[in-house]
Amino acid sequence: MALLAFLLSYPAAAGLACVLVFLVAYFATGLGKRASNWPPGPKPLPLIGNLHLLDIKRQDKSLMKFAKEYGPVFTLHFGSQKAVVLTGYEAVRDALVNFAEEFVDRPPIPIFEEIQHGKGVFFSTGELWRTTRRFTVASMRNLGMGKKCLEEQINEELGFLVESIKAFEGEPFCLRTFNTAPTNITFAMLFGERFDYKDPVFLTLLKLIDDVMCLLGSPLLHFFNFYPFLGFFFNDHKLLLQKVEEVRVIIRDYIEASKRDAQANGLRSYTDAFVFKQQEEASKKENLFGDDNLVASILDLVMAGTETTATTLQWAVLLMMKYPSIQEKVQEEIGRVVDPGVWASYEDRKKLPYTDAVIHEVQRFITLLPHVPRCTSVDTHFRGYFIPKGTTVIPSLTSVLLDPRHWETPHEFNPGHFLDHEGRFIKKEAFVPFSLGRRNCMGESLAKMELFLFFAGLLQKFTFRPPPGITASDIDLSVPKTTFTLRPQPQLTCAVSRE
Repeated sequence: MALLAFLLSYPAAAGLACVLVFLVAYFATGLGKRASNWPPGPKPLPLIGNLHLLDIKRQDKSLMKFAKEYGPVFTLHFGSQKAVVLTGYEAVRDALVNFAEEFVDRPPIPIFEEIQHGKGVFFSTGELWRTTRRFTVASMRNLGMGKKCLEEQINEELGFLVESIKAFEGEPFCLRTFNTAPTNITFAMLFGERFDYKDPVFLTLLKLIDDVMCLLGSPLLHFFNFYPFLGFFFNDHKLLLQKVEEVRVIIRDYIEASKRDAQANGLRSYTDAFVFKQQEEASKKENLFGDDNLVASILDLVMAGTETTATTLQWAVLLMMKYPSIQEKVQEEIGRVVDPGVWASYEDRKKLPYTDAVIHEVQRFITLLPHVPRCTSVDTHFRGYFIPKGTTVIPSLTSVLLDPRHWETPHEFNPGHFLDHEGRFIKKEAFVPFSLGRRNCMGESLAKMELFLFFAGLLQKFTFRPPPGITASDIDLSVPKTTFTLRPQPQLTCAVSRE
């Protein structure tokens, strides 16, 4: 019924309904049939499959409800497309680690096919994906990912962020202000230089990234992915492609500059490294380093490398506003360990177990990226079921991060999840915000370093409080804003200097 109400609220509904009725006869004969050894699941309706049972904005919550009835491995129909869903730590880990090669591919998602055409590092498959990922990981390490030199760069950026926050003089400002620093770290690695926070190109990129991420969470965009042949009824995917092209224009400018100046300036960025690799591979028949793959790879890293860490930092500040006693305890611990006037170092996290636990709990609690679909690369026998090659597989990270078998209070913000009875930090196997297996997040080590240094540094300098007239109890965390990730609703904060 929720799906029907949604469709009727749009002008295109009448035309869409006509097309749906016209196609019902075609799909009705085979959609409901399932081979005996497919995983169980709710019976699909013609054409719409199980879409009428889903909360389109919070599919992850719907998947967890289905798991209670059908078990950790079940089948769902998204329109006419069959997908196998994996829920809970055991099933997700089994597939992504023990069957890593079988579940390594990405399905052809229509909007990303339109954007990337099978190129890049995120939604590519086969040898192109393997080669591009290997090159990207090696290049990022050469640029300092996970090394001391990058820590110095992050601390320098932290200084710029602190000065920009001080300028508000304790008055309310938008949480999205925190996006500038982690975004700049990514841009410096990709393009070889950081931006001033008022640079027009920087501000344009921030706005375009925000627009793209919001459009990727649009319900109409989901319906385009379910029914791409009905794209002429929808407009969101057209607007999204327009925004993406504007980002590409900026990326191409940096590529051209790199091609002109890389020889003179050396390899200062991912773009420089890719251009140099192009020249090395130019004579080979199978050259996987063409400009189309270069633009697509940078686009992937611009989007994924900025949105995730920046949004997590927003959540971290919001949660400190919501739980001032936790914020105070973090500040007290840092004050005991770190000398005044010195930034907390990444090495200090070993002596700051409570602070480290809070950062981990932020990532667990917010379930930032509920799932990114996989695809079977071969016919696969998994847990007694047969999953044909090319089947979409959805490993639900939300179901792992909220799995009651692994977390005492899964739906509460509780840093104690990562502390033993003596207050020492403990690793938890079900902590999987960066996913698992061969498609896990390439920038995991960078993200961990950024989150720790930015979070600890900000709490060294400021105490974050709700704006006047709002109390901690007024802050509602239960309804995040659904974009490509789960963002906090637009909020204001006040940063009170501790100096």
